[in-house]
Amino acid sequence: MGLVLLYMSLFWSFFKIGLFGFGGGYAMLSMIQGEVVTQNGWMTTAEFTDIVAVSQMTPGPIGINSATYCGYSAVAAAGYGEGWAILGSCTATFAVVLPSLILMLMICKFLMRYKNHPAVEHVFKGIRPAVVGLLAAAALCLMNVENFSSIHINPWQFFVSIFLFLAAFIGTRSFKVNPILMICLCGVAGLLLF
Repeated sequence: MGLVLLYMSLFWSFFKIGLFGFGGGYAMLSMIQGEVVTQNGWMTTAEFTDIVAVSQMTPGPIGINSATYCGYSAVAAAGYGEGWAILGSCTATFAVVLPSLILMLMICKFLMRYKNHPAVEHVFKGIRPAVVGLLAAAALCLMNVENFSSIHINPWQFFVSIFLFLAAFIGTRSFKVNPILMICLCGVAGLLLF
């Protein structure tokens, strides 16, 4: 694949993700995985899982962080140098942000004028369930063998992963534990138990 074609493919893939990724970065994860792992084969599922982990720990929105890293990895994996890979990360990042920028400019201009119109209210009512579905798809995409292992491959890792998942879910949902504290606690538990 030529370099220009690779950049065009990166731009188009992440532009689509930015255009249809309602609900924020976590909702985009399943779409990003579909584009970079399944459709284009720019990286493996294990590499994508690492991208998600790094993107969660670095400052900024997870969707943009993932796009930046995916753009870099796709160009670097194609055999081009670091400078070209950095341009790939800039291309993917710009592409994923561009639809939001365009939509926000349009919304700023028209929404204040038509925010109480029934058609606008119906559109937002229709988007809400789609956002919930995208978030659920992102959660299910991350529940894979790379993250949880398998009871047949590594039972210890499987049961510890399930325990940490349930502890984090119950801790943040029922006991209102600060998510940053929960991430740190789970990281320490993973370091000690694995």
